[in-house]
This record gives sequence, C-alpha cells and structure tokens, in this order.
Amino acid sequence: MRTTGRVHRPSHLRVNRTKWSVPGLALACLTIAAILTGCSMQDATCGGGEYPVMTIGSTGSACVPNDEEPPEGYTRYPEGKVPEHVGDKWDTYWQTHTVDKDGNIVEVPEGQ
Repeated sequence: MRTTGRVHRPSHLRVNRTKWSVPGLALACLTIAAILTGCSMQDATCGGGEYPVMTIGSTGSACVPNDEEPPEGYTRYPEGKVPEHVGDKWDTYWQTHTVDKDGNIVEVPEGQ
C-alpha cells in the first residue's frame, strides 16, 4: 500500500479560516484607505462644485457655486491662501486676517 504523507483536513476548517480572514481583510483595506486619503477625512470648507469666499473687512466666509462670482461684500481668497478643510493652515490664518476694500491683507482688530 502506498502512502503519500498527506493529512486530510475537513472542509469546515477552511470555511472557519475564511470567515475570520474576510473581516480582517476588510478592516485592513479600510485602514489603508484612511491612511492614504489623509486630509479627505476632514470636513471640506465647501462642497463639490463650490469655492470659498471671504467677507471684505471681516472674518466671515461663504461658499459660492463655481459658475458664479462672489456676492457683494465678498471676495475670493488670495491665490495660494485658500482654505480647503476646516481647521487647516489657511482656515486658521483667516480667523485673524482679512482683505480690506483695496485688496490688502490686514489683521482683524480684536472682537470683530
């Protein structure tokens, strides 16, 4: 009689191993996605199809549809200084700065 040295493993063992690996794989994929997307998990300043604008002479802001100009009393953020996410570098900066009626960046007086 010939023996091969193979061990017979019942199929239910493979099923149990698969049950545990699927949730683990899903969790690993979610973790990797969260790491790779980083900033996208933060709240965006504006929704899709919109851009942020700021009030002239104050720290207020709003979102305007991409195909529209800022409303009266608002202006676009200076190029390269546009906040993209709540609490990011530029969002924090514009809490204490604004643009005056001549387009100059100025500090906002306390209490405004």
